[in-house]
Amino acid sequence: MSAAAEVVFENCLPLKPFPARKGKRLAPGWWWSATTGRLVHYGSAAMRLHVMLLDRDPRVIGLAARPLELRWHVPSRVRAHAPQLMLRLADGQGVLADCTGRGELSRCQRSLAAVVGEICTAVGWRYWVLGPVDPIYRRNVTWLAGYRHPRHHGSQLLAAALQEAFAEPAPLWEGVRGIGDPLVVLPALFHALWAGQLAAELEASMHERMPVWAQAAE
Repeated sequence: MSAAAEVVFENCLPLKPFPARKGKRLAPGWWWSATTGRLVHYGSAAMRLHVMLLDRDPRVIGLAARPLELRWHVPSRVRAHAPQLMLRLADGQGVLADCTGRGELSRCQRSLAAVVGEICTAVGWRYWVLGPVDPIYRRNVTWLAGYRHPRHHGSQLLAAALQEAFAEPAPLWEGVRGIGDPLVVLPALFHALWAGQLAAELEASMHERMPVWAQAAE
């Protein structure tokens, strides 16, 4: 209880690295977080996906890979689990999370989730099990993530021009050409979509005629 209140877990390093598993398509790696400006370790494709999505989530202000381990007693033994992610939300609440690529949890996973959920509730945290994501939304956010670094923000004049061009919903290409050279404007537009300064319907495939609008226009 005292550790949950005093330790800034979202700033801690992983307890240990994720192992490389033979036959897996994605090896463990590191994700540069636009939210924290630091690297976040991931160990699977599902985990990498959700690290990316959480990095874009405006509620999240802190993100770390398994910085703590939980232990509890069951008959005749002690069980342990290190949740894959620790988040800090803008309201100050802590969240532990595990990632899965499956739509339904196994009986063992449900049992584990129930225990971890109880532990989190006891210390005023939340526990999330993050599952599959719509494939179109995943592809769109993956594309935008390539422009998450601040170097793609562009100048203040360009940022203001984007807000003005899309003050009302307008087709992407029409707004871009109205501002200037697409090679200069498009990276800034994609960065603004990642950062939430501009919005679009990301559950549908992105294309040059897709409507884009400034958040103030919602």
